[in-house]
Amino acid sequence: MTLKTRKLGSQGLQVSAIGLGCMGMSQSYGPADEAESIATLHRAIELGCTFLDTAEVYGPYINEALLGRALKGKRDQVTIATKFGFRIENGKQVGTDSRPEHIREAVEASLVRLAIDHIDLLYQHRVDPAVPMEDVAGAVGQLIEQGKVRFFGLSEAGAANIRRAHAVYPVSAVQSEYSLWERNLEPEIIPLLRQLGIGLVPFSPLGRGFLTGEVKRAEDYSEGDYRRNDPRYQGENYDANVEAAAKVRDIATARRVKPGQIALAWLLAKGNGFGLDIVPIPGTKRIRYLEENVAAASLMLDATEMAALDEALAPGKISGPRYTERAMAMVDR
Repeated sequence: MTLKTRKLGSQGLQVSAIGLGCMGMSQSYGPADEAESIATLHRAIELGCTFLDTAEVYGPYINEALLGRALKGKRDQVTIATKFGFRIENGKQVGTDSRPEHIREAVEASLVRLAIDHIDLLYQHRVDPAVPMEDVAGAVGQLIEQGKVRFFGLSEAGAANIRRAHAVYPVSAVQSEYSLWERNLEPEIIPLLRQLGIGLVPFSPLGRGFLTGEVKRAEDYSEGDYRRNDPRYQGENYDANVEAAAKVRDIATARRVKPGQIALAWLLAKGNGFGLDIVPIPGTKRIRYLEENVAAASLMLDATEMAALDEALAPGKISGPRYTERAMAMVDR
């Protein structure tokens, strides 16, 4: 199958209905394998999964460079999203930096690493409390006018900053964590995106793997794996969350599909229900999981299944914060 496309926002950005999060190809979820990652990227293009998500801080820098190598001769077949907004010193993220001059420097460096002449979608990775959002939006707007960027996005921004940015330069997409496992956007952010004509790009749409049914306790993952420090994978939180996610597995068993496919189908259906375009970007570095994720686009859940999932994984049913305290402090809510 070849994926259909969806429109992100009202500015004309068309992307594949499911994207590919590339972060895990370079960090966070076990050892990297460049050959396997490149093969997965090439298979994604064959399947029409052409909305590729990276960031300068992934690695840092390594992930963008990987895409640059993998996409030689294939630039016109993909939509590339990357992000700026962190201060990186000695190979580590040490804070935020969205000063306009830094944005320009970050974009020039990303273009070199990605080996491209323009970025399709440029996100501010996290809101920088030291820089007015109007300055950020203005700087990205100038880059768009110069042809170095096509569309403007925000990641994990709160309602006030989304409004402030959009008033200066139209925001095409907001990227935030959203899934059956994490529903924090529903009360305020999703209604605002619908009002302003902004698309939603959910990252971690499979709950960092929890919704696939193939999970272990935090301590059972290898050193360096993000999930070792994920509060929802630890102790009593883990037990409660396994119980909540059982409904996903039950519906998957009845439909003879994978649990992760049910979770993605729920997200795609939510886009229609909310009246805005939702394009999840499940991350993987393996062809097998990529193909499973793409196949979810053809899976339609009925109203009874949607309601059962909504109830089983309602916000009060998930145990533990989605991030460590330090990481949560960088979310603009």
